[in-house]
Amino acid sequence: MTSSRPYIMRALYEWIVDNECTPYVLVDASVQGVVVPEQYVKDDQIVLNISPDAVVDLNISNNAVAFNGRFGGVATDVYVPITSVVGIYARENGQGMVFDPEETAEPPDDNPPKPGKSEKKPFLKIVK
Repeated sequence: MTSSRPYIMRALYEWIVDNECTPYVLVDASVQGVVVPEQYVKDDQIVLNISPDAVVDLNISNNAVAFNGRFGGVATDVYVPITSVVGIYARENGQGMVFDPEETAEPPDDNPPKPGKSEKKPFLKIVK
C-alpha cells in the first residue's frame, strides 16, 4: 500500500487551519532531496510554518510538500520529500502527530509461502 503520511498530513493541516491555529511541520533536513534554507537548519532539523498567511502555492502531494516562503525577508522555494516529514502540529497547543520513520524499500520476504500450502487469511466476524 502507499504511505498514509501525505493523507494524514493533508487532513491535519486542514483541521489545524480550520481551528484557526498555525500549522508547523518538523522536517529531517538530512534526508536526500530536502531543499530548505540551510542557515535555519539546526541538528539536522527545521521547523516550517506552512500557514496560508506564511506560504504561497502550498502543495502537499503524495511525494512531497512544496511551497514558496519567506526566510529573513527572502522568497525561497522549499521542497520537502514526504519521507523527511517528522511531524505536523499546531504551534498554539502542540496538537498534531509525529510520524514513525518509513522504510524506503520493502525488505525481501525470507519465508515465502510454499506451493500447495494455504496462508492464514484475515476474516471479519459479525459481533452483535
